[in-house]
Amino acid sequence: MRHPTDDHPEGGARAAGAPRDHDARHEDARRDDAGREDAGPDRPHRQDPHRQDPHRERPRGEDAPPGEAGGSPRAVPPPPRKRGFVLAALVLAALLGWGAYGHWQKSAAAAQTQRRTLDFVPQVRTVRAELADKPVELTLPGQTEAFETTAIFARATGYVAERRADIGTRVRRGDLLLRIGAPDLDQQLAQAEAQLGQQQALLVQARASVDQARASLNLANVTNSRTSTLAVQGWASKQNADTSQAGVLTQGATLAAAEAGVKVAEANLKAQGATVDRLRALTAFERVTAPFDGVVTARNVEVGNLVNADQGTGTPLFTMDRDDVLRVSVQVPQNAAVGVRDGIAAQVAVPQMPGRRFAGHVARSSVALRFASRTLVTEVDVANPDGLLRPGLYVSVTLAVPREQPRVKVPAEALVFNQNGLQVAVVQDDQTVQLRKVEVERDYGTTIELRDGLEGHERIVLAPPATLRDGSKVQAPDEPAKSASR
Repeated sequence: MRHPTDDHPEGGARAAGAPRDHDARHEDARRDDAGREDAGPDRPHRQDPHRQDPHRERPRGEDAPPGEAGGSPRAVPPPPRKRGFVLAALVLAALLGWGAYGHWQKSAAAAQTQRRTLDFVPQVRTVRAELADKPVELTLPGQTEAFETTAIFARATGYVAERRADIGTRVRRGDLLLRIGAPDLDQQLAQAEAQLGQQQALLVQARASVDQARASLNLANVTNSRTSTLAVQGWASKQNADTSQAGVLTQGATLAAAEAGVKVAEANLKAQGATVDRLRALTAFERVTAPFDGVVTARNVEVGNLVNADQGTGTPLFTMDRDDVLRVSVQVPQNAAVGVRDGIAAQVAVPQMPGRRFAGHVARSSVALRFASRTLVTEVDVANPDGLLRPGLYVSVTLAVPREQPRVKVPAEALVFNQNGLQVAVVQDDQTVQLRKVEVERDYGTTIELRDGLEGHERIVLAPPATLRDGSKVQAPDEPAKSASR
């Protein structure tokens, strides 16, 4: 079979010389690389004048060089260089060295901080624990009540004829508040008084009957004496003597009956007198008066209203309060009830009267505590001559409760609470700290009263740091801060 190049003599020669041309191009490329390395980065590249740029445009009709026939030229890659690997290795080594140096610096700083922490002696503020033996000022809520409060009802049935008092009227004892018109009651009184007069007349009549019976008895005795004498002498019969003697007995019985009639009349007169007195008392209730000095707080009737007597469960005519002295009711908790007794001084403050305090004293208490609330009902009497305080006010009552035994007070910021319980840090004479367990008796907010743990006047640390331990050294000032306030 004939090859296409057999018809072209030049084609055959070109095909035969193709390997040689390929070897020549490799040789030219090696010479170019060697020339670049010799020139260095500052020397211009020398281009082989015999080497043609494969990408330049060729004139029309010019044949492609050998090896490029039928397509684009394929450049031969240069061999790899070692300078890039060296630079990458140097950069990596520098980064590793920098990281190791930073880690060493951090480790050294941490070790130094640890040494400083172990050797650090904190400077703290101290305060003297206070031994409190004065009375405890216990402030509790309370309310004012009138010393006396009464509801006035009607004791006479009738119509309101006159009303002289209204809400807010200040009255004195015995002042007229209301007048009730009761004509039927007035007529009953008049009838009773007339019957009393009748009984008085009957008593006079009974007493006259006694006198008459006594006179008849005396006459009977005289007649009997004469008749008995005549009968003994024989001038009178025995029958007449017996009759005269019986007359004496009859007149004696009549005298006794008359005397009994007097007693009956006296009893009737006394009974009728009691009836008159009752009706007079009822008619006196037509005038409704003030039972004590005070103020009218409620009025429930008007002129012309019908009122009924003896209705103690209905609506009262008036309600009055005595407010010259007020009772202040306080519920004392169990922890302070033991020290509360009559005569303890108290101070009363009203939120709406800032700066004003009213003095009083404990006047009475229930003695027994309420089971539901475990509180002691206590009443404080407060004088109110000017009427500044009113019943029903919400007030704050401060009681000066005596202590059963002295207690120690410390600031609240001196307490330490951890897994060991509640403690305080006490500064010893050698500037070391001793943590002591304490128990709280009362909490006043900024100060705490302790039941035990301290004896008083110890130097304690204010706001102790969290790193403070038992036996730690501290720097404390020679003069501690002001002692815990009451």
